[in-house]
Amino acid sequence: MKTLLQRWFKGGKEMSDFAIMNKKGKSDVSFFDKNTLRTAMPFIGFLLICLIFYILTGGKIFAAANIKLLFSQTYMLMIASSGVFMVMTMGGLDFSQGSMLGVCSIVICYLSNYNIVLAMLGGVAVGGLIGLINGYFNVKRKITSFIVTICMMYLLRGVVAYATTKSPVYGVSDIAKYNTLGFNLTFTVIILLVLFVAFTYTGLGNRLKAIGAGETAARFAGIRVERTKMLIYILAGCVTGLAAFINSVKVGSVTSTAGNQLETQIMIALVLGGMPVNGGAKVKFYNIILGVFTYKILASGLVMMGLTSQIQQLLLGIIFLVEVAIFSDRKTGMIVK
Repeated sequence: MKTLLQRWFKGGKEMSDFAIMNKKGKSDVSFFDKNTLRTAMPFIGFLLICLIFYILTGGKIFAAANIKLLFSQTYMLMIASSGVFMVMTMGGLDFSQGSMLGVCSIVICYLSNYNIVLAMLGGVAVGGLIGLINGYFNVKRKITSFIVTICMMYLLRGVVAYATTKSPVYGVSDIAKYNTLGFNLTFTVIILLVLFVAFTYTGLGNRLKAIGAGETAARFAGIRVERTKMLIYILAGCVTGLAAFINSVKVGSVTSTAGNQLETQIMIALVLGGMPVNGGAKVKFYNIILGVFTYKILASGLVMMGLTSQIQQLLLGIIFLVEVAIFSDRKTGMIVK
């Protein structure tokens, strides 16, 4: 049993890549089976959203100026989502990302007055430290990730509010020169590429999926569950520090609302991309990219239609609820670790 689990979780093949066999030994996989439709739905949803808003806005949503604006809004969300993606793959949740980004942005803006590289490293270090604290309470103290990160969210939001009470925290004026399409795109692609290689080709992804599918089975497979979870929380924090750097380059300052509702945007984006809320073997790295673009096109389309913020939140909430119902795995009981 242990050898078989090791083959599934540590080898190059995922469980989802194996043909599903019925009792007679015949494959149950077909083009229109449940798993195939489930995989195709995020892509179908993306195309439908593009088509609907193309019609409703008379094609303006895909005008050159709007496309450029759309891309400028995706860099930070794309990077931040990749960290949460790792946490969710192993069955956890992280609601501290928004306030964490605010704290990291404060550190980056302050240190940018000395050195831009030092500022980026400082943001990454602070994010990693916060991730370490999240991991400690979740892994060592056995408190569910939902509770830990909600508490951390409020704690860090208080830190951001206190630090920006009198005035916003400003970065050095030269930081704005990095706010270019070339820099932002290259920075984002490099981070996503590194995480993609680590997730897909080093066995990290299979270990995280194994933990998300069941920690007991993962331990039988020889996976060091506690160590892996701790490292992922630290990694997620470091990635948020990188997202904060991109945010600081774009905005140039930090206010009390920095990173506000970012955690909600990340959750909606990942679920729109087909990410199972409880992680496991069905997770795919493209969930990040597809989900972020789907969310941003959806949000931009609602704004261009002139809907109030209340109506926008209502519609996004309904869509999020429907997507969670579709992409949740009810067989696992929706256990949040």
